[in-house]
Amino acid sequence: MTSLVKIAFDLPHPPHSLFRLYLSKLPRTHWMGLLSNIHGAATAVASSHRQKRASIDQPPRTGEEANLADASDDETSILDQEQGSIILSMISQLRMDMDLQKVSFPTFVLEPRSMLERITDFMSHPEFVFGSVLSQPYVLTLFKGLSNLSAEAIPNPEERFIRVLSYYLSGWHIKPKGVKKPYNPVLGEIFRCRYEYPDGTKGFYIAEQVSHHPPISAYFYISPHNKVRIAGELRPKSKFLGNSVATIMDGENRVFLMGRPEDGEYVLGLPNMYARGILFGSLVLELGDTTRCKNDATGVSCNVEFKTKGYFSGTYNAICGKVKSNGAEIGAIDGRWSHQLDYKDGKTGEKRVLFNARTESKNVVQKTVAPESEQEPNESRRLWSKLTTAIANKDMEAAQIAKSEVEDAQRDLARTRETKGIVHKQRFFELRDGLWQAKIEMLDNPDEMVAAVEKWMWAPPPS
Repeated sequence: MTSLVKIAFDLPHPPHSLFRLYLSKLPRTHWMGLLSNIHGAATAVASSHRQKRASIDQPPRTGEEANLADASDDETSILDQEQGSIILSMISQLRMDMDLQKVSFPTFVLEPRSMLERITDFMSHPEFVFGSVLSQPYVLTLFKGLSNLSAEAIPNPEERFIRVLSYYLSGWHIKPKGVKKPYNPVLGEIFRCRYEYPDGTKGFYIAEQVSHHPPISAYFYISPHNKVRIAGELRPKSKFLGNSVATIMDGENRVFLMGRPEDGEYVLGLPNMYARGILFGSLVLELGDTTRCKNDATGVSCNVEFKTKGYFSGTYNAICGKVKSNGAEIGAIDGRWSHQLDYKDGKTGEKRVLFNARTESKNVVQKTVAPESEQEPNESRRLWSKLTTAIANKDMEAAQIAKSEVEDAQRDLARTRETKGIVHKQRFFELRDGLWQAKIEMLDNPDEMVAAVEKWMWAPPPS
């Protein structure tokens, strides 16, 4: 058994589909014993590998070795013995293909912010849709000399689509080191912030956890003077798949260029997330599967494939997709979402850089969030402040206590509502036409819209 486990552990990505099938045929007590053996062997092999690495002065790596090393720096995690034991304890709660909504994850895998705040990563590079107002130097070389124009001012619908697509893809590089997941928002939790842009214009973002069973996060962004609006919802579902955990990212971003009402909405799907190496190997976070991005009014679309690394070949964080106009291919994107994305024109063969994450990560637009002392009790940073502090202090015991306090309080509120027959009311969003939409009227005048948004977002909570 140990030899077989060691062989499996030494593979970059073991054939988990066969492993899942094997586990599914075993009685629960038997396969949990197998997991314990795997954990013990994996710990021993990992320790051996670490000792070997420490004793060898390795030369610079190139090619595939460099790719793997690069991924290890950013996307992998090495567990110590205590953390490995906690993972094994968590796994003991699991069954194959089980929905993980009710499983409590250990605090050392948590990213110290709520999912409601993490969604703001998609708004981090507005230069793609705002145009020259925020353009960084590298943007001036892109988009066929149209960088001084906002996306809505570009006459070519295909180029407008590529701008919006670039805006969407530019946010994925923002992530913590290693394999981390943000806090699961609790029902009624909110996160709100504002953006102050260099030209004096503003942007506003509000998110609310509108449902707990199933979990649904609704969000809304608007920059009235820049004529950009984003609405969306996130409905994650997590499953245990043997040596990995999959988070199925149902939901979508809907981008509106308000100066182009004839375009309607740009609908941008979300890739799924995979945390691999739970039982053996290093923990690795990958985005995977194909997501559809489209604009029905103009007929332009792109099926974006987020590629996971193969067992014996390939690279991490690869991405590709063919851009089509009314079914005819007009270009293609490819690259790595953590590094650089390129676009190749189907007619001319010209290739240009859409986004370089390595050089432009320093240009992420910063948001302004009210101090915790001025926030409401259900605002994300205040709600989870004890947990965030404990994680920063690497105090796992205090972190678990803080996490349990928030979750237990929410269970008490749920029981109280059930006992009294109270139905939870969403504060900032409502369900219309099957979508969660912001409870605010859209105004044509940008100054009036800014005033309306500020009044709506920071109004006192209902009594």
